[in-house]
Amino acid sequence: MNTSQKRGDSLDLRVFIPSVFVIVALMVPLIIFPDSGTKVVNAAFAFATNQFGWLYLAAGLSVVVFLIGLAVSRFGNVRLGGPEDKPEFSYFSWVAMIFAGGIGIAIVNWAWVEPIYYLKGPPFGAKPFSNEAAEWALTYGQFHWGLTPWAFYCLPAIPIAYSMYVHKRPGVRLSVASRGVLGRHADGWWGVLLDSVVVFGIVGGVGTSLGLAVPLVSRLTSGLLGIEPSFALDMGVLVVWTAMFAGSVWFGLAKGIKILSDINIFLAALLLGFVFIAGNTVFMMDAWVNSFGKMLFNFVRMSTWTDPFGGSSFYKDWTVFYWAWWIAYAPMMGLFVARISRGRTIRELIIAELVFGSLGCWMFFAVWGGYAMQLQTSHVLDIASILQNDGIPGAVQAILQTLPMPGVVTALFILLCFIFLATTLDSSAYVLASVTSTKLSGYEEPKRSLRLIWAFLIAGVGVALIKLGGLKQVQTSTIVVALPMIPVLVILSCSLMRWLRRDFRKETELVLENVEDRDTH
Repeated sequence: MNTSQKRGDSLDLRVFIPSVFVIVALMVPLIIFPDSGTKVVNAAFAFATNQFGWLYLAAGLSVVVFLIGLAVSRFGNVRLGGPEDKPEFSYFSWVAMIFAGGIGIAIVNWAWVEPIYYLKGPPFGAKPFSNEAAEWALTYGQFHWGLTPWAFYCLPAIPIAYSMYVHKRPGVRLSVASRGVLGRHADGWWGVLLDSVVVFGIVGGVGTSLGLAVPLVSRLTSGLLGIEPSFALDMGVLVVWTAMFAGSVWFGLAKGIKILSDINIFLAALLLGFVFIAGNTVFMMDAWVNSFGKMLFNFVRMSTWTDPFGGSSFYKDWTVFYWAWWIAYAPMMGLFVARISRGRTIRELIIAELVFGSLGCWMFFAVWGGYAMQLQTSHVLDIASILQNDGIPGAVQAILQTLPMPGVVTALFILLCFIFLATTLDSSAYVLASVTSTKLSGYEEPKRSLRLIWAFLIAGVGVALIKLGGLKQVQTSTIVVALPMIPVLVILSCSLMRWLRRDFRKETELVLENVEDRDTH
């Protein structure tokens, strides 16, 4: 057993070297030649969104329908593990890790300001800053952070977990979960290529998240402490962040990532509750109920709107961009959620992600988005102008200053930012270490040294992006990777259904044989 574990958690150079090569080969030119890199990446992104925008939208609606159908089918009762496999974590901690790992710091940025962007440039031909634009603004926040994103996250988790805990296949990788379709090619260079692209998507995504988050926290910290923003302050923030998530990933799932995720949820609930009570509570509730109903009533319309005759770019700028972003993150979330979901049923997993994941995001947009909209529409604070002149960090800082005890609230918000992103980064480092381990089973943890290597590599990417630029280019190139990931999601779905039908056909045949034997005797 020990020998097997040592083989399983050792570094797999066959995946590690190509993965690092892909990261370096794509990121270095973008940083060294930012102008040329920007043109190439923007051209690739424009091609992907202009020619295949419809595909991203179709994929989003299809994934939601597929998972709901799977949850209500007989396969929803299938347990991801054997009869002896019990859940590793309490239901609360399990959901907390899923939510904190999947959303990260993005929502604490966008929940405040995203509705204001929609208010300025609304969909469906609405007049900017009109009442109709305001209704769509809060509705689209719920839509872009609701069922479809969590469906993208959930889809890969099921076949990966099924492969690890039902078929007991070693290897915490997408290539292993694709074996139902790829067959023996999953162990060859096709599998290595798939896993290398996944690694690039994870590093690029979390690296840019780190690079985008540091300026926000630096801005808030400089305002709170009364010091000038500087590169040294950025690096200080980055060092604290790296220490936090490296320590968490060092202690592993139960003692590190779980505890940090639990703290994250409690702190987020505290700040949400404070804003809900301090703000116009009735307005926030009215706005949320209205926008929630509007989203449900228009869900299919919003999921398929391409405005072929009006020529609006709203769906490409926002919906297609977001769907691509969620797809780019989906492999990381699928691998992480699969690892922590042993003993859960397929239906439990779908409900945890689609229902509780969506509810968590909707609460942020209902409270923080509703509070910001009330400030904007009542002319207490012109957030739209601040966004245009000072960007998201300036807008968030200005919104926090309108709350009671702004210094205390800002300090708690900074802490929440640290913990929120740390939970995403430690999950990412854990997954990267698992993907680049040799035949790691779902019952083992990757080596601590390998976890730390990936933690510091992610931090290094963040430093390079902050120092040399290239945040937008790497972010956009990561999203371009989402286009070839769409057929990968199809392969994973087909693998899962093939396994389920085959395994349950065998069970049915065995039951029938037992019945026939009993009747004969």
